Amino acid sequence: LRRGRGDVVMLNSGAGLRTNPGWAAYSASKHALKALADGLRAEEPQLRVTSVYPGRTATAMQRDVREQEGGVFEAGRYSDPATIAGVVLSALELAADSHVNDVMVRSR
Repeated sequence: LRRGRGDVVMLNSGAGLRTNPGWAAYSASKHALKALADGLRAEEPQLRVTSVYPGRTATAMQRDVREQEGGVFEAGRYSDPATIAGVVLSALELAADSHVNDVMVRSR
């Protein structure tokens, strides 16, 4: 990384910003990912480091989470994975004179 220039994208989670009961280990890993991104930004200024915090996204993981919570998974209530990918692409296509540090994406 030190010899290169370019972009680093960290796909994080809202759990990297707050912790909910029953999710301590997962949240700890996501808080660590946030710290890594913040550290890279500070230590490697030639890199553009973007952290993306997608909300609930229509994935198999989200289906499993809803089932664990005793709920019903309705894909239409969550962001489409392609939407999250589009947000990442937009950050990567930003002109070289700027960059996006953090992006939060939430479903409606």
